[in-house]
Amino acid sequence: MTAPVRVAAVDLGATSGRVMSGRISGERVEINEMHRFPNGAVRVRGSLFWDVLGIHREVLRGIGEVARTGPLHGIGIDSWAIDHGLLDRDGQLLGQVFSHRDARVDGIADKVVAEVGAATLYGTTGIQQLPFNTLYQLVAARGTAALEAAETMLLLPDLLGYWLTGALGAERTNASTTQLYDVRTGTWAVDLCRELGLPWGILPPLREPGSLLGPLLPDVARELGVSADVPVVAVGSHDTASAVVGVPAEVRDFAYISSGTWSLVGLELDRPVLTEDARLADFTNEIGVDGTVRFLKNVMGLWVLSESLRSWSERRYKDVELRSLIEAASEFEPLRTVVDINDPRLLFPSTASDPMPERIAALAAEAGEVVPHSPVAITRCIVDSLAVAYRRHVRTAAALAGTSPEVVHVVGGGSQNEVLCQLTADACGLPVLAGPVEAAALGNVLVQGRALGADLPDLPAMRDLVRRSYDVRRFEPRDGLDWAAAESRVP
Repeated sequence: MTAPVRVAAVDLGATSGRVMSGRISGERVEINEMHRFPNGAVRVRGSLFWDVLGIHREVLRGIGEVARTGPLHGIGIDSWAIDHGLLDRDGQLLGQVFSHRDARVDGIADKVVAEVGAATLYGTTGIQQLPFNTLYQLVAARGTAALEAAETMLLLPDLLGYWLTGALGAERTNASTTQLYDVRTGTWAVDLCRELGLPWGILPPLREPGSLLGPLLPDVARELGVSADVPVVAVGSHDTASAVVGVPAEVRDFAYISSGTWSLVGLELDRPVLTEDARLADFTNEIGVDGTVRFLKNVMGLWVLSESLRSWSERRYKDVELRSLIEAASEFEPLRTVVDINDPRLLFPSTASDPMPERIAALAAEAGEVVPHSPVAITRCIVDSLAVAYRRHVRTAAALAGTSPEVVHVVGGGSQNEVLCQLTADACGLPVLAGPVEAAALGNVLVQGRALGADLPDLPAMRDLVRRSYDVRRFEPRDGLDWAAAESRVP
């Protein structure tokens, strides 16, 4: 039996970040939240940016909390994908880090597709056509002073890791989300960059999940009060890659939904699916830990509900609370209103002049659905629409990949929403296993643990440890609602 490993797992989401202490012994993996902080884009002169220096400060604070409460053997960072910083030749950050929800990418994807061709783009990168992919952000930046001066592009976890260690690189699971990565060769898509006039030399060396970035910089180690020998480990730095590691799957053929601000709905495969049918279905092929492929669809997720809640709290419904809303929605008429939860109009933050609930109502009116007006009716519309989307994408993924999943694992914050989990089981016609909530942090800890000597040779061993450490809730599918008819109402 190897000695216990204790690490700091930094897990960053678009609305909050957290730093967890993780401990792996022979029998259990345990995580404890040491520091949580709010996160969100900041609007400056009409553009949306991330407060990356503030995030860095909070990350240091959280790692320090872990270090003060016990031995620290390693540090790993995961976050959302796509967003990045540009460094100059001195290694300094050039300007602010844009949020993927910034409007500068409007219309860029269509221009790139017209220039390169949709089939060529998909055949190279295997990535879903999301309007804010890193590729489109860089195309939107062509001609700007920042891009012209850039020496290196670093995705957010790699940027934070660079500030801790001074090491430059791009962890593969996150790099594969950018639409700048050739999923066939496992290298950067240099020819694509050349064709689009992008400076491909800014793309840093690729590194594998589980590799060591290096020890802490001396000044960072002093600030944290730890040895400079503590390594930073490149985990599956895309949070979904880490979350899929943390899925407590017992069977090979399973579907997963990493449910949070976004919902990532898909399968774990051995190789990408680059067929024309997969392209037309707009599925994405992202690299997972241990050379797996995350074949999935991005769904707008609980962002729509959280933005609706924020809108209501700022208006006349100041006493609206999530738990009571969900409970009331569970008793509301099912499938009364369903909308396309992935409509691009739901992508951007709710504002006083364009609140999220009114967007939902407008989508329903356009589709000829019963228009929801009250918070309960809109909440029921959102959870029903999410369940319909999950049904469609689980079934489509299985058909495209030629598999038959036996179960759907729901992990992340959405696994706590029992109403949505039950509706997902009903809609998909499959059992749903819900939990763990902190799957991304667990996957982060497990990959670190293996890199630091824990006896976890492969993904089945990691998942077995999760099953032995955490309970999950099972939801059996129920009959009674016509989900196929509901799905047919959504374009």
